[in-house]
Amino acid sequence: MDFATYRPMLLGLAYRLLGSMWDAEDIVQEAWLRWSGTDQSRVEEPRAFLVTIVSRLALDQLRSARVRREAYTGPWLPEPAPTAEVGPLDTAELRDTLSYATMHLMERLSPPERAVFVLREAFDLPYEEIAEIVGASRANCRQMHHRASVRLAESRGRFQPSTEEHARLLRRFLDAAQGGDLSALTSMLSDDVAIWTDGGGRVRAALRPIHGRDKVLAFLTGLTDRYAFEGGIVEANGAPALRLTVGGRDQVAFVDVRDGLVHGIYTVMNPDKLRGFPQGDQEENRIIGAPPPSLPSST
Repeated sequence: MDFATYRPMLLGLAYRLLGSMWDAEDIVQEAWLRWSGTDQSRVEEPRAFLVTIVSRLALDQLRSARVRREAYTGPWLPEPAPTAEVGPLDTAELRDTLSYATMHLMERLSPPERAVFVLREAFDLPYEEIAEIVGASRANCRQMHHRASVRLAESRGRFQPSTEEHARLLRRFLDAAQGGDLSALTSMLSDDVAIWTDGGGRVRAALRPIHGRDKVLAFLTGLTDRYAFEGGIVEANGAPALRLTVGGRDQVAFVDVRDGLVHGIYTVMNPDKLRGFPQGDQEENRIIGAPPPSLPSST
């Protein structure tokens, strides 16, 4: 069996569990080393064997990562990932569990809950296999999956936009923000909209989430009044996202759309998390039919 055959799937699994492509790549490399040292002729199901290795390694790392993230400067957001790098997206479940809003929500789950949810929801593993991976009973795994599903469903909208609808909304959102059209912005934002900015202590960013329509409007208009913007729309985490340079700082931003309204804006500015989106790559990654916004310079 060629390990490369399973590598994209394993990388997607590790990324969903960890929220970090950097860590996911390390996990998959370790899995390859273990596979290379295994008598492969005795492995009846290579896919199940490798999924088990990657899941257990990721679980161990996720438990220690939670401690580090508690000491992180400002909000910790998942590392954005170019869609082409996170493995197959053949099913709605694979795509949904990759979406940035879902990745952010999964941070609220315990490591075992997250593993059970991802393995069952995205990879359709039977509870017997999941139980063996996470070290829990089959009944407990069912309960964990139910709890995780309920918690995530409570925070997700009933209707998700198509890729084209999402891209159009992003363009409308940027046009309204750059033009200072408060009426248009207000109509697009939910009452409980929030912004998270992840600078990781490397660049200046809000140290706490900004909640509420009025505060978010003030934050956005303050940025557009003060800084020059450049950028375009790229595809990341299976959906359109914004690749921007704001006041000379690179960032990738995701907009969570629920039932036609913007409920969340996730902005990653920590340069350690942007290595998959090098400066100047907007042309290569721009979605067809989505021209970059012409944002004015600050005055």
